[in-house]
Amino acid sequence: MSVSASRSLSAFKRIVIKIGSALLVEKGELKRDWLEALVSDIVRLTTEGADILIVSSGSIALGRGALGLPNGPLKLEESQAAAAAGQIALAQAYAGALGRHGRKAGQILLTLGDTEERRRYLNARATIGTLLKMGAVPIINENDSVATSEIRYGDNDRLAARVATMASADCLVLLSDIDGLYTAPPAQNPDAVFLPEVSRITAEIEAMAGSAGSELSRGGMKTKIDAGRIATAAGTSMVITSGKELHPLSRLTESGRGTWFPALATPASARKAWIGGHLETRGDVTLDEGAVRAMKSGKSLLPAGVISVSGTFSRGDAVVLLRPDGRTIGRGLIAYDVDEARLIAGRNSREIEAIVGYPGRAEMIHRDDLVLEDAFLNGTR
Repeated sequence: MSVSASRSLSAFKRIVIKIGSALLVEKGELKRDWLEALVSDIVRLTTEGADILIVSSGSIALGRGALGLPNGPLKLEESQAAAAAGQIALAQAYAGALGRHGRKAGQILLTLGDTEERRRYLNARATIGTLLKMGAVPIINENDSVATSEIRYGDNDRLAARVATMASADCLVLLSDIDGLYTAPPAQNPDAVFLPEVSRITAEIEAMAGSAGSELSRGGMKTKIDAGRIATAAGTSMVITSGKELHPLSRLTESGRGTWFPALATPASARKAWIGGHLETRGDVTLDEGAVRAMKSGKSLLPAGVISVSGTFSRGDAVVLLRPDGRTIGRGLIAYDVDEARLIAGRNSREIEAIVGYPGRAEMIHRDDLVLEDAFLNGTR
């Protein structure tokens, strides 16, 4: 979809909304009227059929107020304590606001490894997908109560972009204290020009980024541009828009005021390209002809259709899919370690728990994690 053709959020099917601390918290207290207005916007979008995920800052800012910590920089252990206290209040606030509209919330706390390591990536993505199927709104934040500088994102702009790619979202909304990207910081340069759309993130665009705007914010325009690079490459359109007024999502749809970064592909094609060409394979999975036909019709790979497995793969690794005669039909991300895959190969999915000792996934490779070769799909292989 062309962002130029439509800047209404109603045109998107899965939207990640990133909310900064400065928008949600003031002087250690939650801005309840703002949150209630935002949630009413979110409920309208879900009623129209969109999946909504929220990446929300605010736990440290709320915890600072709850624990009576002073203004200014905090020590690591103080930040972690503030996050631990504030995360409870933040989750309760979202659950309460959504609950008043008959909606459920689910809290997910992520660290860097959850989106960078394929094994944990699959777990996090499955949790998000299950919550959305159940009609709940995932509320996601970095796990600030345990993360250290070595294992953290450090800002929720980039985290939101990673979540958007993990969830195959087609739109990422960064709610900011500014309405978009300018050629220079508008507070310092009255001649700064507003940019309604950035088709490509170039060195010139990166040079326009400023620094963090408030004590509560770790990010700034630079981290938003970094998020744009991550999101658009993965098939997610992004918009930076103001969140300072009430009903920021409705305002965006009505006015279109924001800087849009069009996706360079679709989420599905970008993900398929990542699996198909950017990952080193760690093993082979040989299928029977029934499973080969199921793959061609768009089904997931079940253990019952597997003849044999080989290699040294772990859960989340890419493996090559083979026909019984050894011809390659594609590749995918496998849901089991090699030893477990060998044990359940050829068995019914209902037997998995008895074989491996826990209720594993019914699919050995989910269809969303499969990439089939064109020659196979076109009947020439």
